[in-house]
Order: sequence, then C-alpha cells, then structure tokens
Amino acid sequence: MDNTPNLRGMIVKAIQSIRPKSQFSVGDTYASLNWKSEDQVKPTESEFDTALVNVQEQWNANEYARNRQAEYPSIADLVVALYDTDDKADIEAKRAAVKAKYPKPS
Repeated sequence: MDNTPNLRGMIVKAIQSIRPKSQFSVGDTYASLNWKSEDQVKPTESEFDTALVNVQEQWNANEYARNRQAEYPSIADLVVALYDTDDKADIEAKRAAVKAKYPKPS
C-alpha cells in the first residue's frame, strides 16, 4: 500500500476546507487555481498556503491509522472469525499486536 499523499488531492482538500461548496479546478500550485465560484471569493495565496499546511499536518497525524489499516485482518478474516472461536481469538490477538506496533498518538 502506498502511503504517499496525492498532492493534487491535498490541494483540493485544502481549498474545500476554506471554501466549502466552491467550484474550481486546480493543478499542483496556487497559480494553477482556476476559480469558478461566483458566489465565493477566491482564497488568497496566504489562505491557500495555511490550509495546505493544515491538511498536510492532518495527514501526518493520521499515519498511525493508515499503518494500522494496512496490517489489520481482512474483512474475509473477520467474517470467518464470527463463526469460529479460535479464529476470533487469533483476530483479537492480531489487532492488539497491530495497535501496539502503531500506537495512537496522545
């Protein structure tokens, strides 16, 4: 699993966080922002930069969750564990080990 953030996706998230329901197209820089929302003011480059930093910080803060998800048991394993006590114990042990390996930041 690739844990590298998609820059364009992060830029879109950043813009949407400061101008929800806006219409725009964008490449990978503020200069490429084509503002299409007539009912909302285009964000300034400073607003854009701040929002992008916030999105990046949120991405970084959730690394533990992405790592856990990659190693947790599959849905198929969980379904099988519903019907087998030994499998359920194995699943619980595996989840506990993954949580210990990637602790939630305090």
